[in-house]
Amino acid sequence: MENAVRLLSTLALMGAVRHLAARFEQQAGIRIDADFAPTIGLLGRLRGGEGADVVILTKEALGDLAAKGTVVPESCADLARSFVGIAVRAGAIRPDISTEAALRTTLLGARSVAYSRIGASGIFFAGLIEQMGIASAINARATITAGFTAERLVDGSADIAIQQLSELKQVGGVEVVGPLPLHLQKSPAVFSAGRLAISQRAPQAAALLKFLASPDVAPALRESGLEPETG
Repeated sequence: MENAVRLLSTLALMGAVRHLAARFEQQAGIRIDADFAPTIGLLGRLRGGEGADVVILTKEALGDLAAKGTVVPESCADLARSFVGIAVRAGAIRPDISTEAALRTTLLGARSVAYSRIGASGIFFAGLIEQMGIASAINARATITAGFTAERLVDGSADIAIQQLSELKQVGGVEVVGPLPLHLQKSPAVFSAGRLAISQRAPQAAALLKFLASPDVAPALRESGLEPETG
């Protein structure tokens, strides 16, 4: 049997995992067989019986799986935090999002705002615009999508994309303006990893989890737009 570990990961960690995969294989002699999707999509696939060795999800989602015994509780490790940000098409005017008032003006002035309702960033953003009292105005012309919202900038569907910074950075032809005002993101998303109880590759899974939670990978996490929990 090939020495590999099957990983299901939320999109927020895609850039970092792809960047780190070769290093892990060189160090551990284990190949990462990875698939990436929004957290809610991954949860549906797991409920449907799809197998894997390691999963990376939001901390809340992973905690629920650990409480149910689907994920081995003692294997769980927090990897990184991520802030929600804004991107525009490359060459477009960079909007002001430095304050809540400026963000409100930018969102209301957009032709269309692209966001996802099945990922952590989209759930947060939907709640934020409700809180700001502009949900109806934004949603009347929003571009609701799955996967990378910044792709809707490239195809012209929207002129502003909302998502985790690490996800916005995965799309070429766009410019990341920056995070939404941090005081509006009091609880940034935390992404955590754990081993599925059904895994038949416990040693390989343990090696990957130790690697991803180590301080050595912190620079790669930061480069991908994440803030590592490893310091």
